[in-house]
Amino acid sequence: MPDHLAYQSKMEAAGTLVFAGPMSDESGTQMQGMGLIIYRAASFEAARAIAEDDPMHASGARSFTLRKWMINEGNLTLNVGLSQQSVSLS
Repeated sequence: MPDHLAYQSKMEAAGTLVFAGPMSDESGTQMQGMGLIIYRAASFEAARAIAEDDPMHASGARSFTLRKWMINEGNLTLNVGLSQQSVSLS
C-alpha cells in the first residue's frame, strides 16, 4: 500500500491523476477494497500504461478495468491537490 500511495501522489503532482479513492458497497456504509481512479492521459494506451505502472496493479495485488470517459457537462476551475494540500485557480 505505501508504494501505491506514493505512486498516486507522484501522478497527482504530475497532473496525471485527477481523482482516486476507495468505493463503498451499494449501501454506502462499507468500504469494499475496490476503488476508482480517474487519470488525465493523452490516449487510451497512455492511460493503460499509467495504470499498469501502479504498484498495486504491477504486483498483482489488484486488477483494473480501463474505461474511457467522455465528459459532456460540467465546469472545473479549481485545482485541489489533496495529498499536497494545495489549492490553485486556473
